[in-house]
Amino acid sequence: MKRVQRPKSRQYGNAFTPYIFLLPNFLIFLMFIVIPAASVFFYSFTDWDGLNKFKIVGLDNFKEIFTTSEFWDCLGRTVAYAVITVPLLFTMSLLLAGFLIREIKFKGIFRAIFYWPTMISFVVVGVSWKWILGYDFGIINYLLTLIGHEPVKWLTDGFFANVSVIVATIWCRTGFYMVMFIAGLQSIPTSYYEACDIDGASPVQKFWHVTLPLLKPTSFLVLILSMIDAFKSYAMVFSLTSGGPNKATTYLVQSIYEYGFQKNQMGYASALSVVLFAILCTLTLFQFKANRGGEV
Repeated sequence: MKRVQRPKSRQYGNAFTPYIFLLPNFLIFLMFIVIPAASVFFYSFTDWDGLNKFKIVGLDNFKEIFTTSEFWDCLGRTVAYAVITVPLLFTMSLLLAGFLIREIKFKGIFRAIFYWPTMISFVVVGVSWKWILGYDFGIINYLLTLIGHEPVKWLTDGFFANVSVIVATIWCRTGFYMVMFIAGLQSIPTSYYEACDIDGASPVQKFWHVTLPLLKPTSFLVLILSMIDAFKSYAMVFSLTSGGPNKATTYLVQSIYEYGFQKNQMGYASALSVVLFAILCTLTLFQFKANRGGEV
């Protein structure tokens, strides 16, 4: 039977059809990701207030950033916040996933309860915890006064303000990473654990020699995402503490916002954004190298 050849115009049309469907997403990505990112990189070399004509200043913004103590203090606070929250999120989400993967009653309800905070807006989370931790009107301080204890300055003392931000972060983000770990744990074949039972391995040995190695891709993803979340944290922190007291909870993203939209130094804010981008890229590449790309 002779094979009928399609016209070349129709062949070309079929070849380009998938790209036509991808075009809207590509345009959205171009307009809202690529162009703004390129603009930020360009304006980082300018002195611009966001309204008037910009002036090219070269590397002056970056020189000012790296020679001022304000930036290093802000970076130190951000790094400290990330160093504390990332391990806590990793550990608590893994423990919850390990508990909720078992065959227990109301497992679905418990999963929904722990995941529910992740669906709340960060602004709502910050305001909610502000009502819980407020000095004069907070629920916790009210309960403390009932038992004769002095109210605690949860949001007006530097140390307690950082603790409050960390607690609120753990509360609203643990469920998100818990779901990732649940998916990772469910992908591990039960035959490995059955072999461990035959060899008489303890639960701790199963965890260290089977669970953790096979969870490496999921663990790598959780570490990357939680680290990025920590470095770009803004909405929840701002609505909870407004960066105070005395900038004790002012992290890099809030500093970028202050310079860009409150001080009208868009060039300097753009340079800070480029520095933050470089820091995140460096940390991500380091983790890729340390984890061999997340492979087992």
